[in-house]
Amino acid sequence: MSVPAVLPAPAHQPNRSGDSTPEWLEPAMAANGIGSFEWDIRRDLIEADQRAAAIIGAGESNLSIGSEAFLALLHPEDAPVVRRRVERAVAELGQCGAYYRTVLPDGTLHAVRFRGRVLADAFGRPSRMVGFVWDATAELHKRADAGRLARLREDRSRFIKEAARALSEAVTVRDVARVFTELPLPGLPPDGLILAAYETGRLQILGASGYAAEDVGPYDRAPLESHQPSAEAIRSRLPVFLASRAEYQERYPQAWTRASVTGRSAWAFLPLVASGRAIGLCVVSFDEARELDADERTLLSTLGGLVAQSLARARLHDAEHELAAGLQRVMLPRTVPAVSGVTTAVRYLPAGSGLQIGGDWYDVVPLPGGHVGLVIGDVQGHDVHAAGIMGQLRIALRAYAAEGHPPAAVMARASRFLADLDTDHFATCTYAEVNVDYGVVYAVRAGHLDPVVRRADGSSAVQNVVGGLPLGISADQEYQVTRFSLDPGETVVLCTDGLVESRAMDLDTGMSRLCASVAGELEPVGGGDPIEALADRITSRAADSAEREDDIALLLLRWDGPEGGLAAQQLRRRIGQADLARVAELRGELRDALRRWGVAELIDTAELLTSELVTNAIRHTDRDAMFTARLYREDRREPRLRIEVEDESDLWPKRRTPGEQASSGRGLMLVEALADGWGVEPRGTGKRMWFELTAGEAA
Repeated sequence: MSVPAVLPAPAHQPNRSGDSTPEWLEPAMAANGIGSFEWDIRRDLIEADQRAAAIIGAGESNLSIGSEAFLALLHPEDAPVVRRRVERAVAELGQCGAYYRTVLPDGTLHAVRFRGRVLADAFGRPSRMVGFVWDATAELHKRADAGRLARLREDRSRFIKEAARALSEAVTVRDVARVFTELPLPGLPPDGLILAAYETGRLQILGASGYAAEDVGPYDRAPLESHQPSAEAIRSRLPVFLASRAEYQERYPQAWTRASVTGRSAWAFLPLVASGRAIGLCVVSFDEARELDADERTLLSTLGGLVAQSLARARLHDAEHELAAGLQRVMLPRTVPAVSGVTTAVRYLPAGSGLQIGGDWYDVVPLPGGHVGLVIGDVQGHDVHAAGIMGQLRIALRAYAAEGHPPAAVMARASRFLADLDTDHFATCTYAEVNVDYGVVYAVRAGHLDPVVRRADGSSAVQNVVGGLPLGISADQEYQVTRFSLDPGETVVLCTDGLVESRAMDLDTGMSRLCASVAGELEPVGGGDPIEALADRITSRAADSAEREDDIALLLLRWDGPEGGLAAQQLRRRIGQADLARVAELRGELRDALRRWGVAELIDTAELLTSELVTNAIRHTDRDAMFTARLYREDRREPRLRIEVEDESDLWPKRRTPGEQASSGRGLMLVEALADGWGVEPRGTGKRMWFELTAGEAA
């Protein structure tokens, strides 16, 4: 059987249960606009009183209609809902109710609500439905408004959570300004946003959207005048809301002339209060007049509180970073000294988080004899304590190097110095002494990275250097020296591990990437030095500052070689008293020098005789010795090598005739036998021993 939609039963319908109808029921229904209906299920006939017929839009008189005809009066989307609920009530002999919309003859929609109950006959079968119907248009509008307001409140609650998250992630003042000016206020779309910081009676515009530069420019860093609404908001620390241009002009006539040209019609001035002090101001403006309700004002006030806390934190962060950057600048050398024969370039990149200060450092140290020392290091930690230790260690290592100590001694003394500080910190370091005359490098490594060398043909490779423990681990640690040579135009690259290692990149991969960055053609920008272009290329391929987990220090040195492309034909070295290990290094330098000078045939003899003279000088005196080798080229004569060893002892060497079993005493005999000339000369305090060798043919 077709089940019709529900409609009110006539008020005159007799009471089938035998109960009498209360006399007050009809007046009460009439007073409340409630109609009644009855639906005879067997006959499928719906009868409704006059009020019910008017409510459903079926005329001004009583209604008698079939269920399908009634359903045709409903909105097509609501008719199936009403049918299902009535069918279920009939099947269960229960109650049902629903909101539905009817389409009036003029085409408008009308909202109706009904409640009905299915009654059974003597055999328990559904017989009829009786119930009430009333106009629900206003009720549905209230429910719709309530739903809309609930959704708006939910959107605003979600907005506050998202704004709080975005502002909490803003690190710098610039980040806070960017987040604020990009916020989409739900249900309250502003046409202009301004964020300004307040300090010493002035507003500094940090960010703005929806405003032209000429509109906000006059307010930036200008004194805050008392007749402005922004001044009242900051003074009272309470928001100022202006709903219209007329209200602005009435309350702040002196400020209206300047504000009127912006074209805005409503404003909210929100003071940014942190720790009880006004630190800034937010301005939210609208193109049309707008009276903000209590919820909207609460939303803006809450937003102002979030921005204030974020701005206070960001200002503190920026101040700490400025302090850290200043401290870092003091710790690192302001300028790299220029040394003839070499060209250097340095870079320092702070980490992307934290105080941007740590223990990474670099240094270039001019050494006696015109040589140069290169230092790159990293103290454990990324805080002010690590930076302080770095500053002390840098100064100590620089002093040891400048005194003329050999690289191994410089590193050993620096390690002892750090261990004696008792800071529970250690440091990695690479120290390289470069013989500027001949391009020879003596490198020592204390737990640090190997250097990378860029060759003259543009290729690059890691230069293996014998390693030792980091500085400060052991006060008695000794270090070994690795010697390698550079040709003119070749570059040594030293860096800290922040450049080649991170959580997303292992050391081997990082070193491979570094070698790839160092190699290849160089194209200087703006006529600058190629080594600067190389430094820029290396640092540009490092991780973005926001992602970088560690500081990066970078030091590059290119050996330019002597003028004219030939090595300077003089070699001077100071040999420490009782420093026999230095003699081996000196022999290596002498071999390189003679090879570069083009007199390689003199290497064996010169090396042997040099060892004898230098060894005698440092073994039999109590002072340092100075070694000098010069090659003289005279017109139409063979090249002549002169080697001198000076010391401050007044004791002159004596030529001896040792027996066959003697283990020493043959030094002067060898000099006399192999040198073309030799001798001893007084030099004020001390003496100078020398010998000369002549090349077989001009080089």
